[in-house]
Amino acid sequence: MGTGNLDSWSLGEQDTVIAALERAVMAHPERVLLDFSGELYTYRQVDELSTRLANSLAVLGIQAGQTVVTMLDNNIDAVISWLAVNKLCAVHVPINTALRGDFLRHQIADAGAALVICEAGYVERIGLVAHLLAEVRQVLHRGASLEASCGAVPLAALDAHRGSDDTPLPTKPNPWELASLIYTSGTTGPSKGCMISYNFMCNLARLQLRAGPATAEDVTITPLPLFHMNALAVGIISNILVGARVAIIPRFSVSNFWPEVERSGATIASILGGMGGLLANAPDTEAAKRCFGQIHTVRGNPFTEENKNIWRERFGAKLVGGNGYGLTEACVITSLAAGNPAAPGSSGKRIPDFDVRIVDDLDREVPANTAGEIVCRPQRPDIMFMGYWRRPEDTLKLMRNMWFHTGDIGKFDDEGFFYFVDRKKDYLRRRGENISSFEMESAFANHPDIAEVAVHAVPSDKGEDDVKVTAILNSGSTLTHEALFHWSTNAVPYYALPRYIEFRDTLPKNPQGRILKYQLRDEGKTPTTWDLEATDIKVAKR
Repeated sequence: MGTGNLDSWSLGEQDTVIAALERAVMAHPERVLLDFSGELYTYRQVDELSTRLANSLAVLGIQAGQTVVTMLDNNIDAVISWLAVNKLCAVHVPINTALRGDFLRHQIADAGAALVICEAGYVERIGLVAHLLAEVRQVLHRGASLEASCGAVPLAALDAHRGSDDTPLPTKPNPWELASLIYTSGTTGPSKGCMISYNFMCNLARLQLRAGPATAEDVTITPLPLFHMNALAVGIISNILVGARVAIIPRFSVSNFWPEVERSGATIASILGGMGGLLANAPDTEAAKRCFGQIHTVRGNPFTEENKNIWRERFGAKLVGGNGYGLTEACVITSLAAGNPAAPGSSGKRIPDFDVRIVDDLDREVPANTAGEIVCRPQRPDIMFMGYWRRPEDTLKLMRNMWFHTGDIGKFDDEGFFYFVDRKKDYLRRRGENISSFEMESAFANHPDIAEVAVHAVPSDKGEDDVKVTAILNSGSTLTHEALFHWSTNAVPYYALPRYIEFRDTLPKNPQGRILKYQLRDEGKTPTTWDLEATDIKVAKR
């Protein structure tokens, strides 16, 4: 129907973060690469520290192809550990630092990791599930640990294994090889590890530079967590490719954002659209005023047109928002090169790297301005995920007719602009995190007073989703909404805590007995729904 790309299959650029770092060290070894709240590291230092750790990990038995889990906050060791693992041609598995309980057990066990590197404060959580982690042989903790042990798994300080051997590793990874597992929320089952090649991550960085160019003179600031591919590829690799600097904030804070921009000299901000909205609507500060015009590019999605205008007028930014669409498995597949205006509400156009179509339930392409499922396939090698780790059946399910089925709904207009419409999958997105309803329901089903439960989205006025738990209680239960919420703080990650809770006598179901979550979502906040924001309960990030 004339909606596909005309480009033919071609090799394109092939690269790895290890090769890119090596080139950068040769070109400008003493230039600063990383800024952690004023703690600066040059390209040479990052290379040396990661080589020393890689050689030390090799002594511990880590080999090419093995998986290494990291559960680290935004600090230098999160970067050094990643590079060290990849220098060994091993597989880096960064996991969310908010994970606990079965969420945590599942990802470490599923990855089959032999080694876990974590913050000292997370040792206790790992210790609680250590008896279920048969393949883990060692846990290294960063910082002083209050825990004397980690269950049956040997525990040692990372400081004792940083190494001193600067000898370059004899084998370098190839662009097409497996670099990382990035876990995505499961929709009909537990979260799955997306197998990501080295070139995939470098290509994502190149695409970001296409949408928002940077030079060696730029400084990118980001509060995004280093367990997300966005921070690794967009935040770090893109800067390595151009020889620039990245300032990494420990966590997002409205009050501290502009002081950090001023201190670091940042010219590019890499954030989430929700963060951009909070900053756009925050009170004026002297630091923000002094930084007017300093940030020329703001990366992130989704940005409303209103917030884009605020950033331009109030903060002096020139390029605001990403105007792109993608997902962990294929990122990104629609975008715009810098300087090309986007149609309001759109997410750019198809990029040359991917053939992208909109199809019906029988995989027949639909006309322009008609919503359907978004499917795609690459037109270059090694720019899409390699499949789901240890789940070939799940991979094949999404590759029907040799097209990757995103599970999302979208449309193209007559001019080729793409518009995201809705999620076909049964998952939620809150505060920049994808949340598995399956894992949430499994967690809440463990409560002794709950007979049946559905976890689903309620659209938020902030542009993402709010989480709602709709449950049937066991006969005779006196459980209150507040009590269930307090219980959940120890059962699920903080970002997945429900805003809404409702107790019902029945749940809507289809003839096959499946809960009709779309109906629950449409009903949203009912008169009998408890709302966290109507209480005085304070939720702390953990």
